[in-house]
Amino acid sequence: MNEIVIKPEAITTDKQKYRLLFLGLLFDFIGTLSFTIPFLGEFTDVIWAPISAILLKTLYKGTIGTIGGMVSFVEEILPGLDFVPTFTLTWLYTYVFKKQ
Repeated sequence: MNEIVIKPEAITTDKQKYRLLFLGLLFDFIGTLSFTIPFLGEFTDVIWAPISAILLKTLYKGTIGTIGGMVSFVEEILPGLDFVPTFTLTWLYTYVFKKQ
């Protein structure tokens, strides 16, 4: 007989989902802080861009994390795109829009 085997790491609880959402909102907020410091803010983006890419890649495994990390890096490094909530959009894609 064919049995369905569910790996424990494949199961995501509601608590884990909302923890990711909270962290995503926090990291998106941190990414927008550069708007509060004129001129110096764009310099901080150079530091925050690789950090945000690594964080997103760590939070979301596989292809979603890899692509999300690249998008996050580009979004943070280019001037004027800091308002895009990359972490939150990744969470929405993963838990709301993506067909299971």
